[in-house]
Amino acid sequence: MTSTEADEIRLAAKRIAGGGSSAPRPARDPVNLPMINNWVEAMGDANPVYTSAEAAAESVHGGLVAPPAMAQVWTMGGLNPQRDPDDPLYAMMGELDEAGYTSVVATNCDQTYHRYLKHDEQVVVTTKLDSVVGPKTTGLGEGWFVTTRNTWYVGDEPVAEMMFRVLKFAPAEATSAEAAPEPEPPAEVIRPAINRDTAYFWEGTAAGELRIQRCGGCGLLRHPPGPMCPECGATKRTHLVSEGLGEVYSYVVHHRPAIPGKKLPLVIALVELDEGVRVLGELHEVEPDEVAIGQRVQVAYQRIDDELTLPYWTPSEDA
Repeated sequence: MTSTEADEIRLAAKRIAGGGSSAPRPARDPVNLPMINNWVEAMGDANPVYTSAEAAAESVHGGLVAPPAMAQVWTMGGLNPQRDPDDPLYAMMGELDEAGYTSVVATNCDQTYHRYLKHDEQVVVTTKLDSVVGPKTTGLGEGWFVTTRNTWYVGDEPVAEMMFRVLKFAPAEATSAEAAPEPEPPAEVIRPAINRDTAYFWEGTAAGELRIQRCGGCGLLRHPPGPMCPECGATKRTHLVSEGLGEVYSYVVHHRPAIPGKKLPLVIALVELDEGVRVLGELHEVEPDEVAIGQRVQVAYQRIDDELTLPYWTPSEDA
């Protein structure tokens, strides 16, 4: 890209940012229980203040509320969104498309919640362009980092905000007709961070046990482990030794980039154990194109050294 072309993109960004926030865009529906039911089921969030009127009435909220992390859900455009040409993000993406930066990848997102949303509240969102930085040379190709800020309102009251950053890039051209070979990963594996909340889990894998944290108050099983029960707030913890049997709930196949100590492609499976919690791990002894949702698997253990044993999944003998 020439300096003149880069200056044109900066001028376009300055013009779009100077237009300020977009007009408020209303959610298609008010905050509602059916959507919340779908979201909490997908996320595994069992907090009753979102779905049980009785529990919510006894809580500090005094009534049903929506999970804060659903803020963006209410104003999503659906499968066939009608793009507003005055929307700053849409306008900036168009400018970069015209300049040849046709690909996009999200890089980071920060959300801030000012209060819980209540059922039947009508939400609107505004968007403004915060910054456009580039051109930058990345592993994906030359591109521009575009940052926008969304604010959600109920009436005139801001209830949530989000900083959203993407890389809009021109894919790097291959240097030859043949794909470059995948570099051999180093022998050392990436080691998990072990703290007082997770030490019991790794002590269990070293002993050939898949330990699942259990609340010492209400008995709730939860994974990943944490310092406090999300159901009753108790901090006393015990654990259950799982049978290590379950089924594939979801999975991804990782092809690139290289991961230290791993041979690619690599299948990472989210497994729902028979005890009811979901645990993430590598799936071995199955070709990537043969993995299936619902496939029965069992836990196995890979001893890395005297300090680390990693759990992984293999096809179950009870399938």
